[in-house]
Amino acid sequence: MKVRHPQYGTGIVRSLTEHTAEIAFDDAPRTLAPASSDLQPAEPTATLSELQIPLTNLIRETAHATVEALGLEKKDVIVEGLANRWQNGTLLMQPADSSLQPKDVPLETFFHKIVTMYHLSRKVRE
Repeated sequence: MKVRHPQYGTGIVRSLTEHTAEIAFDDAPRTLAPASSDLQPAEPTATLSELQIPLTNLIRETAHATVEALGLEKKDVIVEGLANRWQNGTLLMQPADSSLQPKDVPLETFFHKIVTMYHLSRKVRE
């Protein structure tokens, strides 16, 4: 965590004990007592109180709401201009065994299968 000290400036906390903090300031590392040294957070912080859900659920719900609000995950939508040279292309799969035939697979089909497998694996983990 980044902290700000009135005399030493901004530093990064390297370790904490019950009564001291090892902080790397620009000029030198220092050991301070956080309770009596006027240390302030040097980066934005957030405090949540009276929230009765597991942290992982809070993070998952927040991320999902953010993605939804920004419209980043739209199903069955083709993004125009993204890798135009590969649109309508095929993937040639060449087996190591020369007695087997190679196979051409449309890229859209291949990536659709990859995305489907990804979503299925996420559902299994939940």
